[in-house]
Amino acid sequence: VQLQASGGGLVQPGGSLRLSCVASGRTFSTYGMGWFRQASGKEREFVATISGSGGATSYADSVKGRFTTSRDNAKNTVYLYMNSLKPEDTAVYYCAAGVSGHLLVKETDYNYWGQGTQVTVSS
Repeated sequence: VQLQASGGGLVQPGGSLRLSCVASGRTFSTYGMGWFRQASGKEREFVATISGSGGATSYADSVKGRFTTSRDNAKNTVYLYMNSLKPEDTAVYYCAAGVSGHLLVKETDYNYWGQGTQVTVSS
């Protein structure tokens, strides 16, 4: 499975961005998908996860109520909608896929990783 994330950029505080992650392969709907981020000088941290069917999601407390993840299994794509962005959301954002179709919150749950896309929140 290859993952290609896109949609990052520079946005002002309070703004919004949508990240996309397209996966290769025919079994996308069987994978649990997740989003992680890594700020400069910090460890990578969990952001959000969505089950294979898309029926369940889970979020880090730091983004709950502001970020939403969804997926379109027909397009092999998972999305991260980010609203009310704050400077502390600045990071490289990674999408990841795990062979378990469940909600996956640990890095070690994931088998495949995308290349990352930079999100910068600044005025």
